[in-house]
Amino acid sequence: MTDTTTTDPTAASGAAERPWLDSSLPVEERVELLLGEMTLDEKAGLFFQTMITMGPDGELADADPVFGLPSNREYVLERGMNHFNLLGVAPTAGAIARWHNALQELAASTRLGIPVTISTDPRHSFTDNPGAAMLSGPFSQWPDTLGLAATRDAELVERSGDIARQEYTAVGIRVALHPQVDLATEPRWSRQLQTFGEDAEVSGELGAAYIRGFQNGAAFGPGAVSTMVKHFPGGGPQQDGEDPHFEYGREQVYPGGKFELHLKPFEDAFAAGVRQVMPYYGMPIGTEYEEVGFGFNKSVLTGLLRERYGFDGVVCTDWGLVTDAEIMGQPFPARAWGVEHLSREERMVKIIDAGADQFGGEACPELLVALVEDGRITEDRLDASARRLLREKFVLGLFEDPYVDAEAADRIVGSAEFRAAGDAAQRAALTILANRAPRQAQGPVLPFAAGAKVYVEGIDAETAAAYGTVVATPAEADVAVLRLQAPYEHRGNGFEAFFHAGSLDFPEDVVAHVAEVAAAVPTVVDVFLDRPAILGPIVEAAHAVVGNWGASSAALLDVLTGAAEAKGRLPFDIPRSMAAVEASRPDVPFDTEDPLFRFGHGLSL
Repeated sequence: MTDTTTTDPTAASGAAERPWLDSSLPVEERVELLLGEMTLDEKAGLFFQTMITMGPDGELADADPVFGLPSNREYVLERGMNHFNLLGVAPTAGAIARWHNALQELAASTRLGIPVTISTDPRHSFTDNPGAAMLSGPFSQWPDTLGLAATRDAELVERSGDIARQEYTAVGIRVALHPQVDLATEPRWSRQLQTFGEDAEVSGELGAAYIRGFQNGAAFGPGAVSTMVKHFPGGGPQQDGEDPHFEYGREQVYPGGKFELHLKPFEDAFAAGVRQVMPYYGMPIGTEYEEVGFGFNKSVLTGLLRERYGFDGVVCTDWGLVTDAEIMGQPFPARAWGVEHLSREERMVKIIDAGADQFGGEACPELLVALVEDGRITEDRLDASARRLLREKFVLGLFEDPYVDAEAADRIVGSAEFRAAGDAAQRAALTILANRAPRQAQGPVLPFAAGAKVYVEGIDAETAAAYGTVVATPAEADVAVLRLQAPYEHRGNGFEAFFHAGSLDFPEDVVAHVAEVAAAVPTVVDVFLDRPAILGPIVEAAHAVVGNWGASSAALLDVLTGAAEAKGRLPFDIPRSMAAVEASRPDVPFDTEDPLFRFGHGLSL
């Protein structure tokens, strides 16, 4: 196969034998023609979307022991599945495209030749978490979503989505498992980085812009990427800020009575035409809704989502609600919160009855087939979801043209234009939080002059050398720039370690080190704020403090030297103390007492 494969997956059988391939027919008619031809096994294969890996240079992958994944061939040929979430960072866009084409050829060899739909978590930023987002690799690199929120620029956010759309479609990715419009109302929560922050209005406005960019505005179709907004009905109000990937974080609580506020960004997403919805793992406590995980929750998925909001798109559960697994050598129980006592089959029945269409992170179509054969799920109910899943494939144009051009992918993905746009967004998101004058100085430390003698930590010397003379010690420097990570509690070395949770206080040794450097030289501290750290001790010790949500060292130094304008504004409050965090209500925005910096704070230089 060449890099520019355009083989029609149905040519061998002829369109006459597959009337659903007639693109002149209405989509709904094509769906019914194909559905009528499908066996129960083939229908069941539609219902499962799980992680998949690719070979290192674009070939089909064998089984993956780290994540316990079957081979690509087993997924498609033996299990009859055709929805997959691509895991991992590829070396080149062309490699992803070649793998995608090989997988589509595999799908074309099946009885009906139903094309594969590839999805992904965000892969345009600085995050490396297999449960949330991936490093950008060959793609253009942007700030994480909190950074987009810090720009307060809906046009920039829509442009970022449009560029991601072009890069995704170039390699064959047609579903974005994002945006995440949860409100970051619990400062300790580990999943804030992919949200648009603490404010419901901002989250709704920017989330809608993001969706328009990915879905090609009103022109949803073959050139678009279908977006899956999450985590309905809002995953932010976590008890003690713990995450429901893990049993100790399974409860979502609403002591402030703000359940409805968390729906606001989703309402904006629906108005923007979002195509798919993912409910979260968490279970609501003390509300009118059933106290089970949202993926099992009929009062939420049918009563709220389907009936109140009239949503008729695809509903896909979060990953792993049915089956216990092992990840990175450690047990990882199914996130069946509130229904842990149910069998796998009973969980599956409850999810379907709740109103979901697809099981995220699961790969067991045989269970669903058995449930229909046993009369516990009707085939009519199966057909209702199958129609939604097939409709999406038809509208995306996958039946007409499932393949991509691998040579073009290498030209499009990470192009100079796209990388420049991402770099500009990184600079625009950087937020100057504090900027004071060193003792006996005429003015604040920022901006500092290009060409100064610079001591750096967390910045490679080669990059820093473009902005000044790099020196080995603070005593030799005119200015020091230190890059820090917001603090978190280290919890093991497995999958759990990717989730930054717990205390927001900096360790004493980190604060002491900043103070020591600042005693010797005017000091700037830049903090990666994946959570709103307790910055008081750092602000007191340093002369300037900057917040970022994904920025290269060059982007940072551009802003610190005044070569680029400081535009960023905080997407959440910065609490004054952990006591204030612990006393705040998880569902209520801006609820920590006397915050150090307010939402929207940001200095200009």
